[in-house]
Amino acid sequence: MEGNLLLAFSLTLVAGLATGIGSLLAFFTSTTNTKFLSFSLGFSAGVMIYVSMVEIFPEAKNTLTQAQGEVRGIWLTVIAFFTGMILIALIDRFIPEQGNPHDVKKVEDMNVSPEDVQNQELLKMGTFTALAIAIHNFPEGIATFTATLQDPALGIAIAIAIAIHNIPEGIAISVPIYYATGSKKKAFKLSFLSGLAEPAGAVLAYFLLMPFLTDTVFGMVFSGVAGIMMFISLDELLPAAKRYDEAHSSIYGLMAGMMVMALSLLLML
Repeated sequence: MEGNLLLAFSLTLVAGLATGIGSLLAFFTSTTNTKFLSFSLGFSAGVMIYVSMVEIFPEAKNTLTQAQGEVRGIWLTVIAFFTGMILIALIDRFIPEQGNPHDVKKVEDMNVSPEDVQNQELLKMGTFTALAIAIHNFPEGIATFTATLQDPALGIAIAIAIAIHNIPEGIAISVPIYYATGSKKKAFKLSFLSGLAEPAGAVLAYFLLMPFLTDTVFGMVFSGVAGIMMFISLDELLPAAKRYDEAHSSIYGLMAGMMVMALSLLLML
């Protein structure tokens, strides 16, 4: 258990700080490889959808039916699943439109000169985006943490999927901050810090959930995690992947993500 705890915290940290990779890409590339971006986002969605519905939801259902009985357990599983979806939907609902992380940015989308816009507006946009992404990443940290405690292989897969979709978010934060301040250091720092919301979510899960982690609590949290991941996949990853789609690369990425996840789970049997 102690080893899993360390791995869980480490994975949430790595996944969250992938925003820093996006920041670096924004500074050192002039265009986005849209085909690769589309495939990667589709791949991330494929991993999340497959894991949510084939592994996490059934595991939560089994745990809850054993703890609470067949009928009550199934009801609790379904309620927790949709509660997770509603939670992440509410977070999105109250994020200002200009800072919504679902509006994935390409490098060239943000390639404006300081003379074209007011620096204060750019600074405001970048700051809002950083705050929005930090809020949005918080439940993702809880998802990665709880999944790793249950099954380290699942946790690794989820962390990779989340890290992939955090990269464009790093671009969305760092470029407007850079053009507003003229400082790559400040832009990278804010992008980097926004990713710390994911390990913060893991810390919250540890202190609030661990003391009360009965089978029932775990099953409901796990089912809620499945709901969160499904919402992120359907509302964020797939629309973003289709936006930059070239030659069906997003659906190929989706299929590849599902197949890689399925194969990795089969190899562990």
